[in-house]
Order: sequence, then structure tokens, then C-alpha cells
Amino acid sequence: MSQDAEIICELRGAAGVVLLDRPKALNALSLGMVRELARALDAWEHDPRVERVVVMSTSEKAFCAGGDIRALHDLGKAGRHDEMLAFWREEYVLNARIRNYPKPYVALIDGIVMGGGVGISLHGGYRIAGDRFLFAMPEVSIGFFPDVGATYALPRLPDAAGTYLALTGDRVGTADALSIGLATHAVPSARMPELADALTRREALDEILAGFSHDPGAPKLSAARATIAECFGAGSLPELLARLDAAASAGSGFADKVRRTLATKSPTSVAIAFEQMKRGARMDFAEAMRTEFRIVSRVIEGHDFYEGVRAVVVDKDQAPQWRPASIDALDPAAIAAYFAPLGAGELALEA
Repeated sequence: MSQDAEIICELRGAAGVVLLDRPKALNALSLGMVRELARALDAWEHDPRVERVVVMSTSEKAFCAGGDIRALHDLGKAGRHDEMLAFWREEYVLNARIRNYPKPYVALIDGIVMGGGVGISLHGGYRIAGDRFLFAMPEVSIGFFPDVGATYALPRLPDAAGTYLALTGDRVGTADALSIGLATHAVPSARMPELADALTRREALDEILAGFSHDPGAPKLSAARATIAECFGAGSLPELLARLDAAASAGSGFADKVRRTLATKSPTSVAIAFEQMKRGARMDFAEAMRTEFRIVSRVIEGHDFYEGVRAVVVDKDQAPQWRPASIDALDPAAIAAYFAPLGAGELALEA
């Protein structure tokens, strides 16, 4: 159907196939990739030859490691905020499009899937994790926030696992992803090419997937699930931190490690992410996406996003200077302001 240097969309048998092909950037999403995928979905929706959409990567390292944060940072530093918002506006509309797509949407995820990669995979009905699957929403590390529909999806994971992932940016593999619902199936990496070929045949989708699925083993987070549920199920951020401190004092090495991890993140981002998880549990998907656009519209006017990207991506000194520097110094009213309506600038989504 269409092809450029970063994404290939083509018809293969019964499937509309999307190949993410920007390996040197770990398939980081550009605006061109967002637009090409949106065009393909529009074309395939009413094409009777297309029974399902299959999205996969040409890279063994990554499905998609997120949005092109460096490019967005550079636009912001140049004062080109409208161009930044144009990317997120179209990306969020695409996330909602995927969530509501009328044909089965199958993501073959065998490698890193973070940020924007989560947005083009998690909201489809079928999320197939290979052995190399590695999920994270690490935005709090760069002064940003878990977006691309995380406001809706993460609060709905069991045992407060989504809040844990949002606030810590922790990485989870195949077994954990299957256990908490990030993935719907696990397939050995060695069989992924065979599965991709099978998905182009006009056979029942669930039967195809059943023939390839396997048990990925015990989840690594199993032993910590009760602690995560207890601490990250707290009703406020101060209470969450107090519960972690109490668990650490009682001898939980896991809680102690998490407490120290949270101390390195942007305090503003951690507070925004907690509020997202709390509010998002009561939102429908469209409201969650509108909320995220409200947040991003304010984040790009602040300090921490640019400082976080500088420290992690640009200068790589890993020493961000957050403002404010601690969670205790946060103003609750300032955090609430990120969620306020935008008026005429609201994200517009199809009904």
C-alpha cells in the first residue's frame, strides 16, 4: 500500500501489515509514522480483503521505544510549541482510533515497547509478547508523564500494578505482562516469523494464536505483588510513600528499593502520574486522551521535561535538577492545574 523510510504498510493476504522500520532509533515514533499508520487504518477499515491488522517491527531489539523525545525537546527549546502539540494531537487521535478500530488489531511485540510504542499496541485487542518483550512507561524519569492512553489502561491493571509501573517506570518482561494483562498471548521469539505468516491466512484468528501460544514461566513480580497492591493502592501520594517507608522499615528490600527509585524521578511527574491513575480509573478512553492532551499542553511550558531530556538524552549526565526538587515541596494546586480544561484547545476525537 505505502512505504517510506520509517514505516511500511501493505496488504498481505488477509492482513493489513504494518512494519515499523526505523531500527537505528529503536522505531521511535515520528509524526510521519503516526500519519502513515492512520492513513493505512483508514484505507483498511472498509477494504473487504483485510480481515485484521498486524503491526510488527523489523528490529529484534525494539517494537517501538517511544516517541521521538529528542526532536520534541528541540522544538520546545526553539519555542515551537505548536509543532510539538501537533505531534501529540495526532498521536493521541491515533491511539483512540486503534482502541475503537472495528477489525482485529494484532501487535507482535518482541523487544522494547515503551511510551509511544505502548500507544500503538496496548489498545488493540491482541498483544502478542515474544521472549524479548520488555515493557516500560519511564516518562517520570525525564520530567514527562505516562501518556498515549496510560491514563485509561494502567489503572485497570490488577493489584495497583499500573500505578506501580506509572510511578516507577519499572520494566517488565513477558511473564509479568501476561500475568497482569499487558499482553494477551506469549509466543516464543523463534516462532514469531511463522506466526506473522500464519496471520496473513484466512483462518480464525483465535485458533491461529492458540496454536502458537506457550507458557512463559513464572512472573518475576509475583513475590512483590502483595506489597505493590498495599502501597500503590493508597488513596494519596503521601500515604503511598508512608506505606513504602513502613514496609521498608519492616524489612522489605523491595519497598526500600522502590522508595529510593521514586526519589530520583521528577517530583512533579510522579505527582501527575499518581493523579492520572486515580482519576483515570473513572474515565472512559476519550476522556483519558483529552486529559492527557491537557497535561502535555502544560508540561511543555514548564521546566522538568526539558531538564529531564537534557540529563538523559542530550548531555547524558543522568543528573537532572528538578523544580521543585522534592515531593514535599509540591503545591497540590499546581498539580491539579495540569488537569484543567483547555477550552478551545481541547483534543477533538471522533464520536
